[in-house]
Amino acid sequence: MSRLEKVLLATDGSPASEAASEQAIDLAVQVGARLLVVSVLGASSRPSEAMADATTGPADSRDSLTTKAQGLVQRAKAAGVDASFLVWEGEPGDAIVAAADSESADLIVVGSHGRSGVSRFFIGSVSDFVVRHAHCPVMVVRGQTEAIRR
Repeated sequence: MSRLEKVLLATDGSPASEAASEQAIDLAVQVGARLLVVSVLGASSRPSEAMADATTGPADSRDSLTTKAQGLVQRAKAAGVDASFLVWEGEPGDAIVAAADSESADLIVVGSHGRSGVSRFFIGSVSDFVVRHAHCPVMVVRGQTEAIRR
């Protein structure tokens, strides 16, 4: 595999995407890569939390997504990583893939709840969409389960 120069973190800043955020920052530190934090403002007014396969809560506003992304950029910079952010509009899966292509990302990091079966059928899986459609490698980071959090 070639050297990772740009890691794209697809996140909505929710607790469900925290594990992916931590992994992306740690990886960028370890390999000396630039981190690009991307949040998606859903075109259909659905929650952008779909990037972590969540379906609860109201849709985030551009200001809210920007604030969350800026917080992640500051965390990354405090760890010594060159980081920036973008807020894209559209359906989360499509927007993540488009952002990765547009920004020449070497790796996409995205979170997942790890749902399966009927739950996954009704909710959909942005992480699966990204894995199937991205033109670069994708790291899917499963968030902690309730049993582990105790």
